[in-house]
Amino acid sequence: MKAGTLTDKYYEDKESDSFQLPEEVEASRESVMHILDSVYNPKMLAPENARGNNVELRFDEQKFNREEFKKLWANINTKTAYVVDFETEELVRKAIQRLNNHLHVSKIFFTVTSGALEKIESKETLLEGEGFKQQSSSHIDIHSAVNGNVKYDLVGKVVAETGLTRNTVVRILTGIEKPVFDQFMLNPEEFILKCSNLINEEKATVIIQHIAYNKLNDSFGTEIFTEPTLKGKLGVNAIAANKHLYDYVIFDSPSVEKPFAEQLDISSEVSVYVKLPKGFYINTPVGKYNPDWAIAFNEGTVKHVYFVAETKGDISTMELREVESAKISCARKHFQAISSDKVKFDVVSNYKQLMSLVK
Repeated sequence: MKAGTLTDKYYEDKESDSFQLPEEVEASRESVMHILDSVYNPKMLAPENARGNNVELRFDEQKFNREEFKKLWANINTKTAYVVDFETEELVRKAIQRLNNHLHVSKIFFTVTSGALEKIESKETLLEGEGFKQQSSSHIDIHSAVNGNVKYDLVGKVVAETGLTRNTVVRILTGIEKPVFDQFMLNPEEFILKCSNLINEEKATVIIQHIAYNKLNDSFGTEIFTEPTLKGKLGVNAIAANKHLYDYVIFDSPSVEKPFAEQLDISSEVSVYVKLPKGFYINTPVGKYNPDWAIAFNEGTVKHVYFVAETKGDISTMELREVESAKISCARKHFQAISSDKVKFDVVSNYKQLMSLVK
């Protein structure tokens, strides 16, 4: 068994009646085999043509060389570098305040369950645990998860997760209230994770107010479209397309991206579009940002011919996380820096909303 699933070797040996059991359980072979056969095997439920819907995307050079896409690509392929000018003191002060207000760590506990063996009706009953009856259970808190056998480099871990200097991290950690810091002893891993996330969120908020993008004499090459092998599965995460830069579209969300691509593909206003590959990204202080779509509309049909879109769910009711919101704000400044008003970038939830922005 591997990763909770029976291996192909097991089924081969079982089929040839050559499956070997350890000597100590050989006497109970029938019961053991019964238990093994009860393990879920996803391959047994797969249709005979399970691979029949697999597709590998083919790059359409003719669409790439279409005038509309060449102009779109020329306007968005320039790389940028950002500069951030803010006072560290401001970040330290706001990070301390955020941690004091929002850092809550779960206590570690274990559950003790006691029971009694009532009656043994068969070996199968014993092996499957059906002869036991649970009588009581209790939760026992662990008051300190830190002991001398496990060393935690708290500062080093937070430095690695946030990209801040050790000095800045130390100032933040020593500035938070004692009851907040003492939570580290209760659950070190969760403390480090949540503490780092909260600091990153505050860092994102502070940075957005002080960031600027400058064009570089460098650009993305066309190899980002041709080098990676993109694969998907029809009916799962891929649909056939006519106006896409590839013959299929691979989507991440069946409820948002799939209908968005379908509408782009049948729209008379759209000339060509592409789900941007991972190789196209914008550097931000909180990580690389990969926009979703680049779209070239037909001249004369819309006000904004070149559009880069990020598709999200119902953004009227959804609050973007600080880090995600920061990346989108950085993208706005990036595209403004490289194309002025030639390319419009925005977040949309559906095709109708996209059209309201470009018309």
